[in-house]
Amino acid sequence: MRTPKTLATALLSLSAAALLALSAAGAATAAPAPGNAPADPSGVTSHTVVETGTAGYWTEERMRNAIPGDVLAEKAMKRNNNSKAAQNRAVDAGAPSTVEAAAPSLQAKPAQPIQPMANASESPVKHIGKVFFTLGGANYVCSGNSISSGNKSTVSTAGHCINEGPGAFATKWTFVPAYLNGAAPYGQWTAKSLYAPTQWSSAGNMAYDTGFAVMSTLNGRNLSDVVGASGARFNAARGLSYKAFGYPAGAPFNGESLKSCTGTATNDPNNSSFMTQGIPCNMTGGSSGGPWFIGSSSTGYQNSVNSYGYGSNSTSMYGPYWGSVIQQTYNSAAAA
Repeated sequence: MRTPKTLATALLSLSAAALLALSAAGAATAAPAPGNAPADPSGVTSHTVVETGTAGYWTEERMRNAIPGDVLAEKAMKRNNNSKAAQNRAVDAGAPSTVEAAAPSLQAKPAQPIQPMANASESPVKHIGKVFFTLGGANYVCSGNSISSGNKSTVSTAGHCINEGPGAFATKWTFVPAYLNGAAPYGQWTAKSLYAPTQWSSAGNMAYDTGFAVMSTLNGRNLSDVVGASGARFNAARGLSYKAFGYPAGAPFNGESLKSCTGTATNDPNNSSFMTQGIPCNMTGGSSGGPWFIGSSSTGYQNSVNSYGYGSNSTSMYGPYWGSVIQQTYNSAAAA
């Protein structure tokens, strides 16, 4: 069995020069102003999943032995830091936009006071689950969330849990909502198509580390009809308070149950060009792609995903700003 690597431990393997470059970027105490970096390719990249996996591929043993997807984020960050073509520019922002939840029971409740917490144990949430996929012949695990969409079958996750950034798209992509100790109480849902911002799929731009999967029906039913779906918000204000969820698998966690973090978002002080925000959190590898909800519960509007952390003693989790480009990617997946 491969010992899972944490998000923090994996990122330690960045070269000293790369880390110095990150530090030199300076602290971000306010929303960074637009820069003059080379323009990235725009648009949405989609991929039809040809190899969905035979029934029963994701056995309890394979699910437990899957490699946490943070190692893929680490590779993307290395390529991003070493490639001038992958230099980040200001995240495109537009008018605020909201997508309502799929069921009244999932509508946002009145906001409760946020108590910062690095990790907390949670009971399973129907629309949040684990994501399993293969890349390069290896099995990986991330986290994901059923998000409201016209096709009632869309799951959000991190870009590096969809595509290598840049590189191949995943195969055998499967969502297991409300996973708990190897159990799949609502079944295993296989993806038929994957969507990522072109800035991610062509350059591994960490500012756009978000992806969406469109799921096939299961027993003749659509995903959100079975587990519900979260509402979403794009182009929101920065510095909001969030509750983030995920299935961390690296020590001291084992990936078998849902965890959460809460706190007010602040800009990444190590690399302002990523335009990301962080909250107090020590979730490890396997939590990648887990949803961030505005407010203090899983009933809020989703507004980001778990993307990356720094160092062996990282106390923050960073997520991409959901602006116009990620909204365009969501729109493409939701209408598929």
